[in-house]
Amino acid sequence: MFKQILEDIDTAKAKDPAARNRLEVALTYPGVHALWGHRISHLLWRINLKLIARIHSNLLRSATGIEIHPAAKIGRRFFIDHGMGVVIGATAVIGDDVMIYHNVTLGAKSNIGVTAKDKRHPTIGNNVLIGAGAKVLGNINIGDGSKIAANSVVTKDLLPQSTVETGDSFVI
Repeated sequence: MFKQILEDIDTAKAKDPAARNRLEVALTYPGVHALWGHRISHLLWRINLKLIARIHSNLLRSATGIEIHPAAKIGRRFFIDHGMGVVIGATAVIGDDVMIYHNVTLGAKSNIGVTAKDKRHPTIGNNVLIGAGAKVLGNINIGDGSKIAANSVVTKDLLPQSTVETGDSFVI
């Protein structure tokens, strides 16, 4: 576990040029705190302590401004920069080496005719960058190495190495 904490801190240092040292990241980065808290919530969710997991994740949301459902699956070296307003839905899956900025939503398109067991949120591949304010919605796949610019709306699959330019919308 200590190895994973150091990896998270080092990821933030590598991806944020403003990060001066490990102590500063560990004490002051809400994206890192949200990730650490999510790991606890996710563990509680997996061992069927779902109410406690939801309460814990809500406390984290209040403290960090970042909402990650306890059921969401997140890979290694994930980094949320300036995380206020980030929302990650229950069936979202995030690969390794993903970076997202503030006000990003990995959400569902609609809950009409959908059950709790249905996959409603995106799957994000490895080495993906999602810019501030982007909305990635629905049961879609974002290919490895893709880049989604700020304020884009994506509701269709993206092939690996895709780039969504600022203001583009890939909507059904």
